[in-house]
Amino acid sequence: MSDSPLNLPKFIDLAVIGAGPQALTLVTHLLQKKKSLHRKILVFDASGAWMSRWHHQFAALEIPHLRSPAVHHPDPDAYALRRFAELRPQELYPPYSLPGTALFKEFCQDVVKRWQLQDRLVPLAVEELEPIVHHSRKRFLLSLKDGRSLLARRVVLAAGSHQPNIPEWVKEIPANFPKDRLLHANQIDLRTLELKNERILIVGGGLTSGHLALGALARGAKVVLTHRRQFREKLFDSDPGWLGPKYLKAFWNEPHWGDRWEMIQQARDGGSLTMAVMTQLRRANHRQQLRFQECCRVVQAQWQENYWQVQCDNGTTEKFDRIWLATGTRLNAETEPLLSTMNKVFPIPLVNGLPVLEKDLRWGKSDLFLMGGLTALRVGPAARNLSGGRMASRCIVPALT
Repeated sequence: MSDSPLNLPKFIDLAVIGAGPQALTLVTHLLQKKKSLHRKILVFDASGAWMSRWHHQFAALEIPHLRSPAVHHPDPDAYALRRFAELRPQELYPPYSLPGTALFKEFCQDVVKRWQLQDRLVPLAVEELEPIVHHSRKRFLLSLKDGRSLLARRVVLAAGSHQPNIPEWVKEIPANFPKDRLLHANQIDLRTLELKNERILIVGGGLTSGHLALGALARGAKVVLTHRRQFREKLFDSDPGWLGPKYLKAFWNEPHWGDRWEMIQQARDGGSLTMAVMTQLRRANHRQQLRFQECCRVVQAQWQENYWQVQCDNGTTEKFDRIWLATGTRLNAETEPLLSTMNKVFPIPLVNGLPVLEKDLRWGKSDLFLMGGLTALRVGPAARNLSGGRMASRCIVPALT
């Protein structure tokens, strides 16, 4: 599909929005069940490349390997990645064969090739998604970035949330500072930075904050890692029990959506660092290049000429050259641009921003299906992870085939 100008059909059977790991997982699982769907699917992503955003983030933060074991990936065959890595065992990291970043990238490219998916990808963003109900026929009007539009019978929204979670104190800062001095993790590319002797404040307690800290230290910066709670070490971001019946049985049996939401919050619990990253950070702490600042909330930051003056709720004030926000993304169906018309035409209940979807992850009575973090009330706390993509595919594929 990459040859321009694009010859797009006026109507397609299935449109998939987003070309990340969730979309790739769904499409391979669909084709495994029904090969003939190959020519009926189009995937829309502004980058024009599968997994582009994912690969960019891993490279930009210099992340050496994934956090999830080698059985979690987009191919329907759970052991495909292990076989792919047979001659490169050193790229599966202990203790649970965590795939190296380069290995995983090449594997995903292999998946795209094997399933012949490059020509299914349209290098355009979907700007608007509008349900059209005409008598009993339901369709979706997709408005594309280049001004064209097309109709789809069914749509899967598999794009991850790009809404950065910005703390309240940041919103109160006047815009009088150089833009590169206060960035969300999504905007940072370590490979482009010179940081020697700079003081950097990193806000957040998840693995992203750890990778940013290591990248800054490697470039000669001094780092303060601040978190509103204590820093915690965990191998995975949610307990592996959430990938099977051990915890999911009780979760699926819980009839109250609000209680399910609480279970998700407790399971994810605001981010954690792996033991391997924590060990490196502790060493830097002993060398006095890094300081952990726990149970501390930033209440105010002011830009003074050429540095930040940052105040915490414990009364301390410090100076920094840069502030980096490793505060994650927000999941909220109410503020997701592509869902604004759906919210009006097919209103469904939301619990703290998470939609109450049907069991097949369908949005109400429409033919829109969701994947990723917004499916958590059905899929569970691992919804946004690679394993969540597999679980979501198991729900959606029967409905689409």
